[in-house]
Amino acid sequence: MTHLRGVKPPISRDSNALTKAPAAPRTLSEYARAEWKRVWPGLIERGIITRGDLGGVEDYCRARGLVREIEDQLRATGEIDLKFCRAQDKAMQTARQLAAEYGLSPVSRARVGGASADDDSDNPLKVL
Repeated sequence: MTHLRGVKPPISRDSNALTKAPAAPRTLSEYARAEWKRVWPGLIERGIITRGDLGGVEDYCRARGLVREIEDQLRATGEIDLKFCRAQDKAMQTARQLAAEYGLSPVSRARVGGASADDDSDNPLKVL
């Protein structure tokens, strides 16, 4: 019996993918807005984000922004506050999971097909 537990399906271009980055939601923090602007060019290029995915991308940017905001708070106080550290760790974990969903990590980008199929270079890390 074959099962797909732990195996994610490959990400492919979507016929309804957005072709232009939408404006960042006004509710995002400064750091989250910066992340929004940083990730959209790659998302548009890979053609995998539709209007239905905007909430997830917003959540990813919000989580990354929260990581930065908590870091600022920790640095400002000069103390290690375990509540902030746990919150930051959770935000990092959430951002990492969402990044994988949207092709924002090296492994998930490879699933999108970042390398050309006609690339005959001798890449020792290329999986056949």
